[in-house]
Amino acid sequence: MVKLIVVGAGPGGLACAIAAAGAGADVLLLEKAGRIGGALPYSGGHLSAAGFSAQREKGIEDDVAAHWADIRRISRGTGREDLTLLSLAEQPAVLEWLLDAGYAIDPATPRIVHGHEQYGTPRTVHAPEPPGGPEILRVLELLLEPHVKSGKVDVRCGVKVAELLVETVGGEQAVVGVAAEDGRVFRAPSVVLATGGFGYNPELFAELDGAPLTTSAAPTSTGDGIEMGRRIGAGVQGRGKYIPTFGGLPPQGDDLRVDWRHRPHLVAPERPPWEIYVDRNGRRWVAEDDPSIDLKERMLTAVDRMTFWMVFDARALRESRPMVHGWTPEELDARCGARRGLHKAATLAELAAKAGISSDGLVGTVARYNAAVAAGRDDDFAREHLPAPIVEAPFYAIENHPVTLITFAGLDVDAELRVRRGDGTVIPGLYAVGEVIGSAAVNGNSFCSGMCLTPAMAFGRIVGRALSGA
Repeated sequence: MVKLIVVGAGPGGLACAIAAAGAGADVLLLEKAGRIGGALPYSGGHLSAAGFSAQREKGIEDDVAAHWADIRRISRGTGREDLTLLSLAEQPAVLEWLLDAGYAIDPATPRIVHGHEQYGTPRTVHAPEPPGGPEILRVLELLLEPHVKSGKVDVRCGVKVAELLVETVGGEQAVVGVAAEDGRVFRAPSVVLATGGFGYNPELFAELDGAPLTTSAAPTSTGDGIEMGRRIGAGVQGRGKYIPTFGGLPPQGDDLRVDWRHRPHLVAPERPPWEIYVDRNGRRWVAEDDPSIDLKERMLTAVDRMTFWMVFDARALRESRPMVHGWTPEELDARCGARRGLHKAATLAELAAKAGISSDGLVGTVARYNAAVAAGRDDDFAREHLPAPIVEAPFYAIENHPVTLITFAGLDVDAELRVRRGDGTVIPGLYAVGEVIGSAAVNGNSFCSGMCLTPAMAFGRIVGRALSGA
């Protein structure tokens, strides 16, 4: 008899199924896509933990208390303490589990990641070649394989779960299984939702996060588990915690996804900026060299449509590189006018017209910035890195949009990962792990390095062991 059904074969669902089967339970693992992996094929694959072997090998001293202190500082205490501490306690074991199974990490890691607000201690690892998610998936497949061969885990891809089955059990309404879109019914005493976030569902994103959607999420991240849970009364946590990632080129055609491999290089500590950032009125809105990516992300939420342009000249293109990851200056120049969001012109007024920026605003802003460079002092935003005026034609503008890496709202759960109703009571038989519970649960209103995939697997392992009776 199947002891639990896991819906979604991404990192959380796979970890849950492997842990439960390893403890003796029979598991049915259902995945709507044609193969397992969820968001992993699209993910950068950053994982973090405190006090694991890769740190010790490099003489890095760290512990859960220090990791928690960093998260509390970065998130300003906006995450859930109970869930964050639950995850952090399990995360070193997650890393050792993967490493023991052959997970290959970049020799330069553990490191401090500058694309998010920085930890005080190097504790993030990833595979040598981006994206790193496929390497995690490779190892999870190795860990899953013996349980599939033994029959402890029954993996069924191409099964889209549409509804949760609810019946009266012991005098109260409980989840007793799931129904697929094709009418098939699967029953078990426990159901674990591991269906991921909703970063590829513009309507649900607009409802829960109230922001424009430009995404790097997997096309399968459509919020199925959240919508199924809400239909039976589940509550939602993490609303109002949305923050954009800073930033990415606009998508092309009808695709919602940005080209994450070719993203503008906006991390000031790694590439001091020669460009200015302007809104559609042509006005600057932040000190471009501010080292805090978190501050820039929060400032971006007040910019019209959270869209801005990097504006620079020919000298900056030659001397400040890479402007865009993976492109030489010549390749970037060649794409201007051919790829959406990349513009080049002989004058600033012409550039503004091509990019959709106010011409008067841009010309005036560049003149004021050039005066600041000449004076060696930026009175508007206290920018310190003022390498050169923007004067050498041609002039360039790169359009940037807020990028959704993770979604912050999700199903409300208690400290045992049991899904709760809107009134706070537990829905018997229903659990949730991973991004379906909302990334705000452990990140709060922020991005903390490695705190999406690692908690998904940590919570999956915890629930898998608990439901197996181990």
